Amino acid sequence: MAEIEPESTSAVRPTFEPGRGSPIAYLQLLRLPNVFTALADVMLGFVFTHGGGEPAVPFALLLAASSCIYLAGMVLNDLFDRDIDAVERPGRPIPSGRVPLRVASILGFGLLGLGVVLAGAVTGLTSELRPALVGMALAVAVLLYDRWLKRMPFGPFGMGACRMLNVLLGMSATSESWQPVHWWIAGSVGLYIVGVTWFARTEASASSRVQLSLATLVMLAGVVALARYPYLIDDLLVELPDRWILFWTVLAGLVGWRCVRAIADPRPANVQAAVKNSILSLIVLDAAAAVPAGGIYWALVILALIVPATILGYWVYST
Repeated sequence: MAEIEPESTSAVRPTFEPGRGSPIAYLQLLRLPNVFTALADVMLGFVFTHGGGEPAVPFALLLAASSCIYLAGMVLNDLFDRDIDAVERPGRPIPSGRVPLRVASILGFGLLGLGVVLAGAVTGLTSELRPALVGMALAVAVLLYDRWLKRMPFGPFGMGACRMLNVLLGMSATSESWQPVHWWIAGSVGLYIVGVTWFARTEASASSRVQLSLATLVMLAGVVALARYPYLIDDLLVELPDRWILFWTVLAGLVGWRCVRAIADPRPANVQAAVKNSILSLIVLDAAAAVPAGGIYWALVILALIVPATILGYWVYST
């Protein structure tokens, strides 16, 4: 999506700065580790509507479309922020000259357009109009967020809308009408990201404990809402044991403990660590939410995305 993780300092990023044209410079511009969270969203949506990964071609195309639009959002974020970054973060790929401005522009808008085309291809294969419509809506939302919304007080809601649309993109390749539960799942993920984005707004400087506390409550509200979606589906009620609530309580604790630590000591390093933990936790939440529809197998497939995201994070900063 767009810039889900506002700018950070070197406290949570690699210190290695490659030269002009280096592949690492482009991977940094793309924030490659974070694309796996976008893939997790789409996988959750597709598994919920299809019970698995079939038909495989539309599934793969939706994953590719989401990846392109997300990576485009990362590039366009830095493209539109290049003047600010030249002053505050001169080591970033564009202001440092490691990625030429013209190349970054072509890359960002090219990926955005490619993502829309890939979503449209799913419409061509399935004869369902929703993939193309959601793909276009997602691309517009990303562009609006990167260019204008992120600087506004309600910017976190723009980022939440991007994530909600990403989940809906995964749900789009079905002939069934969307029910309230579809919107509930996508909206819950969006609400969680509203909290994460709000939490991260001042992560590179002094953060307000009040802001961090309220943002954490929004995040946890998203977790609770996502945990409750099976109770909107009558035929799933008998299949979910009481330990479902305990399971999600543990997940909420895993998400919240770093946030609580940052609230207690809101230094940039602690806030940035909490943001990074919250971003990666989205993969865990998507995996858990996929259990009722796709079973343990698909939950583990989604959860496995955290491995490349974590490994790449050691070399490529994610914020």
